[in-house]
Amino acid sequence: MKRRNLGWLLLGSVLSSSAWADMQLNLTKGVTEVSRDVYDLHMLAMYICVAIGVVVFGAMFWSMVFHRKSKGAKSADFHESTKVEILWTAIPIVILIAMAVPATKTLIEMENNDDSDVTIQITGSQWKWHYKYFDQDIEFYSVLSTPRPQYETQEGKHLSVDAGDKVKGENYLLEVDKHLVIPVNKKVRFLITSDDVIHAWWVPAFAVKQDANPGFINEAWTKVDEPGIYRGQCAELCGKDHGFMPIVVEVKSEADYALWLDEQHEINAQAAAAEKASLNASASMDELMTLGETTYVAYCAACHQVSGAGLPPAFPALKGSSVATGSIAAHIDIVLNGKAGSGMQAYDKQLSMKQIAAVVTYERNAWGNNTGDAVQAADVKSFANDSGNDTETPVKVAEVVVEEAPAEDLTRVYSEDELMVMGEQVYMKACAACHQVSGAGLPPAFPALKDSVIALGDIAVHIDMVINGSKKNPAMAAFGSQLTKTEIAAVVTYERNAWGNNTGDLVQPAAVDAASAK
Repeated sequence: MKRRNLGWLLLGSVLSSSAWADMQLNLTKGVTEVSRDVYDLHMLAMYICVAIGVVVFGAMFWSMVFHRKSKGAKSADFHESTKVEILWTAIPIVILIAMAVPATKTLIEMENNDDSDVTIQITGSQWKWHYKYFDQDIEFYSVLSTPRPQYETQEGKHLSVDAGDKVKGENYLLEVDKHLVIPVNKKVRFLITSDDVIHAWWVPAFAVKQDANPGFINEAWTKVDEPGIYRGQCAELCGKDHGFMPIVVEVKSEADYALWLDEQHEINAQAAAAEKASLNASASMDELMTLGETTYVAYCAACHQVSGAGLPPAFPALKGSSVATGSIAAHIDIVLNGKAGSGMQAYDKQLSMKQIAAVVTYERNAWGNNTGDAVQAADVKSFANDSGNDTETPVKVAEVVVEEAPAEDLTRVYSEDELMVMGEQVYMKACAACHQVSGAGLPPAFPALKDSVIALGDIAVHIDMVINGSKKNPAMAAFGSQLTKTEIAAVVTYERNAWGNNTGDLVQPAAVDAASAK
């Protein structure tokens, strides 16, 4: 009797919910209500499958043992039993309904992005994540921080795990230089897209896995109950470094999150000041080469290799290449703006001008290239500002003079042609990524502007939305601090007259200035 009770006790402990949840081979519960609902669905389906297996195999083995031929059993001679047909049709339907009801409820909840407290745009890029916090003017790239020598191979031999003076850590290949930080007990909405190929943003503890498709915006959300650090990975085969694209989310208390926001704003201010100072300073060749090597290893070596040998034909060699030994202007241009139709992405938003200057200098002098060129941040700034620069004309590195932009003339009246030309340029730079070149948008996050209420309605409302963004849709950022009043006037004019809108409205800088003063 005692043995029987002990057996039932052991069986009960194995089958208990907590025991299943603690098993490393089982699905984890996660730290959100949705993730726990997903876990419960998983366990419900497993219990049903186990019960069906026990009944079916139990009946089969019982029949084999007690109705075998050696015991004189004879098979029954019947078929097409209506009762049996009804039973084996009705029972699976009942089981499926029992599984479908909670599953449908959970799926609906997973797709409900209403009433979010924080909105973050997540952009996948080979092979890093770009995070942008709406209404906070905070954005950054998150890159794998495991030292490259720890996971690369060289000449067929695996390098030591403590290469680079760092021992292989607990979170090997799952650590990044900058964590995505979100507040606890707040609904966080994610707008997920891609710059290049298909990625997938996956954090198991949140039960969030959403594809990042170029040209599309997918949505997801989470509300985390417990502060902590939670890890994930890109869950889509996105290229050669797919396995080196981790995700780290740090969940902070509301007070700590507010402090983090303040720290980020301070860091941004310091970075802007440092960037401005670098435009008026000349770095030495040693300083440029040191910073350039660090930047190259972090951002370029994945494709072009530490040795500069590349991975032709997709990623050409830089050692001895026409880009690294030819025109400096062409070299700066390809690092700044990328190359259409290739794997070379633009780094104008990822790196500071000093970093771009340093990495160009490094590529022009490493691996025996030895051009002797030392590119300064001012050279990069000069090239970026000069839209008419001929990339075949070498930059005069030592003669660059940085001038302050002239003050805006808010009294000037522009013609329709001037506003439309300028407006199209501003739209392509600041708006087309979300609302598309055709004005068709990416609903529901980014509505169409073609034939829209905004572009065809009240001009004052249109101007206000561009200046201050939208309170109803956090995805619409405020451009009052990003664009000049003349640029805002031009882009509003363009949106009201492009794609067949043809309102005939011309917005002048003075109108934007008046709206900004309210």
